[in-house]
Amino acid sequence: MAEHGFRKWIITITVILASLLELIDTTIVNVALPDIMGNLGATLEDAGWIVTGYAVANVIILPMSGWLGDRFGRKNYFITSILVFTFASFLCGQAHSLSELVVFRILQGLAGGGLLSTAQAILMETWPREELGMATALFGLGAVVGPTVGPTIGGYIVEHFKWPYIFYVNIPVGAIAAFFVSVFVRESPRYAKGKPIDWWGIALLAAGVGSLQVVLEKGETEDWFQTPYISALTLTTILAGIAFIWRELSTDHPVVNFKILKNRSFAIGLITSFVLGFALYGSVFIFPVFCQSLLGFNAQQTGIILFPSGVATIMLMPFVGVMLKKGVPGQFMATGGFFLFFVFTWMLSNSTLSSGTSDFFWPLVIRGVGMAILFVPLTTLALQDLKGPEIGQGAGLNNMMRQLGGSFGVALLTTLIHIKSGKVRTALLAYINPYDGPFNDNFNSMVRNFEAQGKSHLDAIQMANMAMEGRIIKQTMLLTYDNMYLIIGIFVLCCIPIVYLQKFKKNVAMPADAH
Repeated sequence: MAEHGFRKWIITITVILASLLELIDTTIVNVALPDIMGNLGATLEDAGWIVTGYAVANVIILPMSGWLGDRFGRKNYFITSILVFTFASFLCGQAHSLSELVVFRILQGLAGGGLLSTAQAILMETWPREELGMATALFGLGAVVGPTVGPTIGGYIVEHFKWPYIFYVNIPVGAIAAFFVSVFVRESPRYAKGKPIDWWGIALLAAGVGSLQVVLEKGETEDWFQTPYISALTLTTILAGIAFIWRELSTDHPVVNFKILKNRSFAIGLITSFVLGFALYGSVFIFPVFCQSLLGFNAQQTGIILFPSGVATIMLMPFVGVMLKKGVPGQFMATGGFFLFFVFTWMLSNSTLSSGTSDFFWPLVIRGVGMAILFVPLTTLALQDLKGPEIGQGAGLNNMMRQLGGSFGVALLTTLIHIKSGKVRTALLAYINPYDGPFNDNFNSMVRNFEAQGKSHLDAIQMANMAMEGRIIKQTMLLTYDNMYLIIGIFVLCCIPIVYLQKFKKNVAMPADAH
């Protein structure tokens, strides 16, 4: 049943806090990789498995989290996930080798996947049915802000402490969250208790989704299908995926209930969640690289620049929940969110090498507002018609699609950056020839400047060539990243018609069966 007063709010704060643990850890490690590599003697390619292992484990458990909550009880599963995540965080900080850290990160990812969807399901059962939009808004605070502030927190910790502390900070938060969950959260019905376990479904899900995530995480760095293990995992993804869908549709007790896809709003909602993940994680992936590689900002400075985006989202989320409660169609709000996100990407696509922090303030504020009025309506529209055990299943699949959207986005953008940068460089090199007047003037000016510094003519020419190469590299990456921003924006804009295929519903309410 729905909660009221103090109990409702303490449960809300607790589950958001617990889900933030998982969401922040998705991105917090990225900025610490150089320190971890130096401390553990690992290459960048090997250290990448610290991120990949976590992401793979996370995406495997997400679609199963609803079934696990139904089998063991949502409260028990949630507390167990928090405790395992917290213990795994301690083990990560204590790791003495790369292999140990990767194993502990996988354990952390398995527990983290249970935190996200279970937290959302608990919130949806805690709030009254007429306030579903507000509950989704509060959950969205963590889901959108977490990946954004992760690099900020990670950058600060690495700058002032040692890298293990990016894991140790989870320990007190996890302990507090577990205590409050044990005291205040009520147990939900165990819909799957006593029913047979779908072991084949679990195995096929792990093989298919896990292989897909590895392909997306490692495809570009391994030159895609030129690497045998990437080709093998792609085949595994296809075969295991087909077998998994057939298994789940044919068994009486599936680990993932695909029958809820008959609900039109939910089925379309999975597509919009994928788009949301693409936009959210794609933009978070490109912007820090752009700032640090081209503009010379460090991780902490980049995180601070991103802060206004998170603040805008936090301020707008409750307002969006109120608007949904008053009957404003989610489709209209999502349309505004998509458009604002396009405006953000268009503004950043006009960045230059002289762009400073003030140039990014308003684009990032617009991004924060857009994310606020995207996440809440899209999630509410997707889950609005689910009831009983369908809520946990739906929340798990919805979160998995958002994660996969992010993985697809990063993989696609990484590949496009590689292809586009090659084309841009070739186009720029066409101007580097002795018959081009502006190039000659620029090059000769650099030679004279170096000679004025006391360099010999040959040394001055060599240094001018090196300086010109540096300019070409920077211009190539600038034009490439500007193009990527525009690609993200156009993709998001083209997805607006999809939301109008979902049911229009005023005063979106949680079904009675869900409480």
